[in-house]
Amino acid sequence: MTALANDVFYEQLTEYVQRNQDRLYRLAYSYVFDEQDALDIVQSAILKALRARPLRQPRYLRTWMYRIVVNTALDWLRSRKRLVSASDEYLEGLSAVADNPGDPDLQAAFALLPAEYRAIVVLRFFEELRVSEIAQITGLNVNTVKTRLYRALQLMRVEMEVEENE
Repeated sequence: MTALANDVFYEQLTEYVQRNQDRLYRLAYSYVFDEQDALDIVQSAILKALRARPLRQPRYLRTWMYRIVVNTALDWLRSRKRLVSASDEYLEGLSAVADNPGDPDLQAAFALLPAEYRAIVVLRFFEELRVSEIAQITGLNVNTVKTRLYRALQLMRVEMEVEENE
C-alpha cells in the first residue's frame, strides 16, 4: 500500500472509532463486566488496530475492529484467568450492556450465561450483527454461532422461568 492509502485508512479507522466508541466499549464490557477493564481493552484494541497493517478492503473495518476487541478481551481474560460471578456490581453493570435496566430478570439470566454465549448475544441483539458477521468476528463456524445463540436463548429462558417461579 502507498503512504497515501495508509493515511486514508488511518483516517477511516479514526473516524470509525470515534463514531462507534460506545459499541466497542459495550462489546468489551460484555466480556469483563468492569468499566475500567473494558476501557483498557478498547484502548489496547485501538492501539493494535493502529499498529496493524491497513486493511485492503475498508468495507470490512467494522468486522475487523470487532474481532480485535473480542481477541483483546479474550487475551485479557486468559491473562487474568478471571471468572466473573453474578455479584450485585456485576448485575448493576449489565444495564450498560443490555440497554434495558428495567428488566432485572433478563439481566440476571444474561449474567449467568457463559462468556462465549454472552458475546454472541451482545453481537446479535445489541449490535444487530448478522450471524455470518458474528462468525467472522469470533472466528467460529456459522453453524456454531447459530447453535450457541440458540443455546444462550434457551438458558436465559430457563433462568427467567426459574426466577418467575420463585
